[in-house]
Amino acid sequence: MTALITNYIDLIERLPAGGTLILPDVSWEEYEQLLADLGDSNRFRVNYGGGRLKVMSPSSSHEMFKELIQNIALIVTMETGVVFESRGSTTFRQEQFEHGAEPDTCFYIENASRIIGKARIDLDTDPPPDVIVEIDISHDSTSKLDFYAALGVPELWRYDERRAKIYHLIDRNYVEMPASLALPPLTADALTGFLEQSKTEGQSAALRSFRAWLNETRS
Repeated sequence: MTALITNYIDLIERLPAGGTLILPDVSWEEYEQLLADLGDSNRFRVNYGGGRLKVMSPSSSHEMFKELIQNIALIVTMETGVVFESRGSTTFRQEQFEHGAEPDTCFYIENASRIIGKARIDLDTDPPPDVIVEIDISHDSTSKLDFYAALGVPELWRYDERRAKIYHLIDRNYVEMPASLALPPLTADALTGFLEQSKTEGQSAALRSFRAWLNETRS
């Protein structure tokens, strides 16, 4: 480990929950070494583009909303019989783009059967996730969107603690849409409503209400 990487690790380890560290002029090799040294830790989200390294330490509210959204997606698949595989904050990186990103969580749905049992995702042979989720509470995911589009991720969900938005990849750009194509009949308004409910009534109540809404919508 180089002295520079050691310094980076020291800075990252001192990040408070919800904190962000931005480092300019980081080489691709240093980025890859940093990922190797951090290992499979889920304490941080590491994103890299054009020599700029951004590290975020998720807050408890950030993780709460991430888990709730993932549970909502799981309920849809269980009730509809759709195959679902989550790969969490897997690191997706492509040297040809000089870019790497870790979503807050991601799902395989249409392509779930292709990655079942795989411990590692290799974008040279494996498809990108069908849905990527970003929780924009203490950081903004806007800088990641071009990379996700370049990877061909067909759907993106973003939540900023006020409103959930769903985007579809159309002509290499993300366009906000009212509903999910990957997990119908889920809509952005419904997702927003149940996330709001969780703030006052708790996660269990919100998930029970969501399941009831889903079954009523499908009947």
